[in-house]
This record gives sequence, structure tokens and C-alpha cells, in this order.
Amino acid sequence: MGFLNRKPTSALGIDISTSAIKLLELRRQGKGYRVESYAAVPVADDAVVDHQIKEIQAVGEAIGKALKKSRSKTRQAAVALAGSQVISKTLTMPAGLSDDELEQQIAIEADHYIPFPLDEVNFDFEELGPVPGEDGQVEVLLVASRTEQVDQRVASLEVGGLMPYVVDVEPYVMENAAQLLKHQMPNNGDGATVALFDVGATTASATILHDLKAVYTREQVFGGRQLTDEIMDRYNLTFAEAGLAKKTGEGLPHGYEQEVIQPFIADLVQVVNRALQLFYSATPRYGKVDKIILAGGVATMAGVAEMVEEHLDVPCEVAHPFQDMQVSTHANPNALERDMPALMIAAGLALRGLE
Repeated sequence: MGFLNRKPTSALGIDISTSAIKLLELRRQGKGYRVESYAAVPVADDAVVDHQIKEIQAVGEAIGKALKKSRSKTRQAAVALAGSQVISKTLTMPAGLSDDELEQQIAIEADHYIPFPLDEVNFDFEELGPVPGEDGQVEVLLVASRTEQVDQRVASLEVGGLMPYVVDVEPYVMENAAQLLKHQMPNNGDGATVALFDVGATTASATILHDLKAVYTREQVFGGRQLTDEIMDRYNLTFAEAGLAKKTGEGLPHGYEQEVIQPFIADLVQVVNRALQLFYSATPRYGKVDKIILAGGVATMAGVAEMVEEHLDVPCEVAHPFQDMQVSTHANPNALERDMPALMIAAGLALRGLE
């Protein structure tokens, strides 16, 4: 809330994943943005499991460490729920209703859309526009989640010394962040169908956009943790040693690329291909995907984009959301360049805070 209703000049996005807390601050600069600060801090094992925050204190402490490391002075932050944690429905409502009237109408009919008691749910809605061919009707997007899911994230931010600005949903965050990838899309995204794959530690999330709007989303259990576990088992390493070896190759025998890396990338290709085939079956009106953009920690592995492009015959690149941005002296440019593909969620959340 501001007395002059001014938009904030900077905002924090906090990406809470199973492996790390990623903090990113963006600041308005002219018609664009500047990376003001960035930090990533590992999160304790099993503190976050299947998108559920099991240890609020541990996650909050990691957020506090990331905040201190970043040296950011901003204290309002945005976080996100995973797509699997929410229920999304597009409803048809009479045109001309106020937000209060829409909320009352949704609350009355909520049991048709939300399979939980309303007092156990947080929900929000957004009017999307007129219903094609139906005068006097508008489409309204309803998004609902169990209150405990929201409370876990709010409590974790507060332990870390931050105030929640907004709790968003990852597929919509990715759509928001996609504006930072227009330079990598055919015709800057206009009329293009682009598949954005965010492959993290345990989850591969597909967000397929047409005209920069999300038209299909899907989550699958697959991620870099599988590769780490394989390296641990095959070469008798600890989790920390395997994680380092995965990034640097140190401590691994000659030929490990053929033994573990190439099979993992081949599995990733199959995950991407499966998501595309399901998209083609579910929404044939959009035709074939024009380009694939890979994000997430797995996207930083050498040769991933090239192998996806070769096997699927679709142009493929690794996400570079900050390519045209200046970077503050508070942010380590080397760390930012290294981790850039893994910062799409954090970037989308920071943009949300600047709206």
C-alpha cells in the first residue's frame, strides 16, 4: 500500500525448490530492468519434498542466508506454488459484475469447482475477457489452493526476514517470465508457439506459449536429482561429492559421460518429446512448436540443447533471460551467468512484484 499508489521500483522473487533457495531482485531501469541482486543458498535435505515445505524453520533460515548474501535492502517478496498444488478453472460469469460481486458469486458456487471446504482454501480470480459468441458473458480464471500451502510459504518468508508481497502459481510465473525471452523467440513471440521447459532437481515443468500466452502446462517427475543419485550409486560418492562431480566432472573416471551423462540427457529428450506429443494431441489447433527453450539447473549441462534439437528436429536454445540487462555491482556476474537458466521462476516473481 502506498499513499501515492506508486509502483515499486524494485522487487524480490524467491524461488523455493527442493535443492535451493534462489533470490533475485530486479529494478526498473527506463523501459527495461536491471539485475540488482542475486543469491542462491542450498536448502537442507528433505526440508522441501514434492513441493511441500516440511521444515519451515530450515527453509526460512536459508531464505535469510540468501537475503544476507545478496545484500538487498528490499524486504517485500513474491513466492510461488507449484502448478500441482492449485486448482485452475475458467468460469463463465455475467459481464459487468464488480470484484466483490464476482467473489460472492464464486463463493456461492465454489463447491462445484473446489473439492475442499471453502474455509480451508485460498482462492483468487481474474477476469479474462468476453466469451466469444456469447453477449453479456465473460471468462473468469479461478485459482484455488489449500490454505496450508500458502501459509507454509508465507511463514518461511517471515522467518527469513521478508514480507510476502504476493503468492503466485508457477505456470503463470513462467508465462510472465517469458517476456524476458522474446529475443530468443521467432518474431519476438508474436504468432509463435514456443515450448518452455524448466527442468529442476525433481520436476520437469512444460509451459507452452502461443502469442506469449500459456496454452498448455504439464509437470513430470524428472530432474537433476536423478543424475546425482546415479552418480552417487555408481561411483560410491556422498550426495555433496556427487553434486560437485555432476557440475565439474572432478573425481569421476574417464568415460563417465557415456556411462551416466549421455543416458540422462537421452531420458530428458524423451521427457520433452512426450510433453510435446501430449500437447499436440490436446491442442491441435496450435500446430507444431516453433522453438524449444530449456530452463532450470539441468539446462546448464553442456550439450543438452543441441541433443534435444538433433533428436526432435525443433530449434532449441538454453534460456538467457538477462541477456539485455545491466547487472548491479551487488550481483556477481559470473554466478548470474552460470545460473541464468535456473532463474526463470525467480525472475517471473520479481517481475510480478513490479507490476
